[in-house]
Amino acid sequence: MSLKLDAEYWNNRYLENSHRWDIGYPSPAITNYFDKIEDKNSSILIPGCGSAYEGEYLIKNGFTNVTLLDVSEESKHLFLNRVPHFENFIVDDFFQLETKFDYIIEQTFFCALDPKLRIDYVTKMNQLLGENGKLVGLMFHADLYSDHPPFGGFKEEYLELFKPYFNQVKMIKTNDSIKERLGRELFIEVHQ
Repeated sequence: MSLKLDAEYWNNRYLENSHRWDIGYPSPAITNYFDKIEDKNSSILIPGCGSAYEGEYLIKNGFTNVTLLDVSEESKHLFLNRVPHFENFIVDDFFQLETKFDYIIEQTFFCALDPKLRIDYVTKMNQLLGENGKLVGLMFHADLYSDHPPFGGFKEEYLELFKPYFNQVKMIKTNDSIKERLGRELFIEVHQ
């Protein structure tokens, strides 16, 4: 793939409003999951957060330790226009992060990365999850694009990636998808 998926690429996508998989609100599968979490002080990371509707939802629902991360400065500006007093939005490369988290939310970050980085993604997730930490969220279970994001994939290949690094890997088709993605998303829950 010759496309360079760097900060400039993603800033331009936001400036051109050409980030088609942004649904404009938090994903129901993710909000339903976190509605059941009682510890509002759990440390939560949303990498490649984009518009970060899930982050906004968590903050408005009392979660106190949310970290948003994106390589795009424009993503941060868009979020801060909606949630102006939020102070824990990091503009940086996910692979440079070193902090441990109780939860990491996957919401279109995996499919936005060059597929050559998938093993790096899995090993980094393993490093970033604290003891009993969980990676939760959604991954496409569909053949999408091969030359630009979102990049697709299927449960079987994801299981091959994750199983060597995690003790528990749960991936199931979800009924909590938005209408346009119904039957094409997996809800994942992966932990040490």
